[in-house]
Amino acid sequence: MRFQSISKAYGANCIFDGFDLEIETRSILSVVGPSGEGKTTLLQIAAGLVKPDGGSVIKEAEEEGSISYLFQEPRLLPHSTVFTNVELALRSFVSSRVERERVVLHYLEMVGLSDSACLYPAQLSGGMRQRVAIARSFAHPAKLMLLDEPFQSLDIKLKVNLLKAFIGLWEESPRTTLFVTHDPKEAILLGDAVCCLGDPKKPLLYQKIDIPRKARNIGDQTLLALEASLVQALVSS
Repeated sequence: MRFQSISKAYGANCIFDGFDLEIETRSILSVVGPSGEGKTTLLQIAAGLVKPDGGSVIKEAEEEGSISYLFQEPRLLPHSTVFTNVELALRSFVSSRVERERVVLHYLEMVGLSDSACLYPAQLSGGMRQRVAIARSFAHPAKLMLLDEPFQSLDIKLKVNLLKAFIGLWEESPRTTLFVTHDPKEAILLGDAVCCLGDPKKPLLYQKIDIPRKARNIGDQTLLALEASLVQALVSS
């Protein structure tokens, strides 16, 4: 997917001005940036919820179709069970009830919630609810995934566990993914490439990460140097 010469302004506030950015098919691009510098606008343009004032979004054939959007809040239906919250994402795409059940149980197992399928959101911890949201996002047969800070406001242990769950699901079923976060460490652990917004005309920093995701250690000197570069770009913008 490519953002090609996109422009977007809200009144006198210019967010993008001839901005170019590419996300390789079936890869994860992590996007960081200060508040108000276009992260959410970029997601909304990718989803087709906001039209750019100029330029275009170009998608590959295997990126066309439905979109899966994972938010900071789980946004589960309170009066539906864990199973039904995930299964609802499939009803428009999978006619067979047996097949829907198979898919739902598979993804619940992947996030460690097989034994919680009959529970309701109010009976779950915050981390469990977010795992349901992650399972639902992957059960939805989308070619494009958009993540809007889904791991924010979580303690570090829970955040790491959710990142591992997400990586396991993504490695099993790769999709073109745009991941917005405020956390440089999250960006580095998840992304095939990282990008820092802050200039309407071009990324302040764009860097591919060649280390396999499952082999990444945040104490690695290469990753520490990249984190330092991201932080410098953020504070200098």
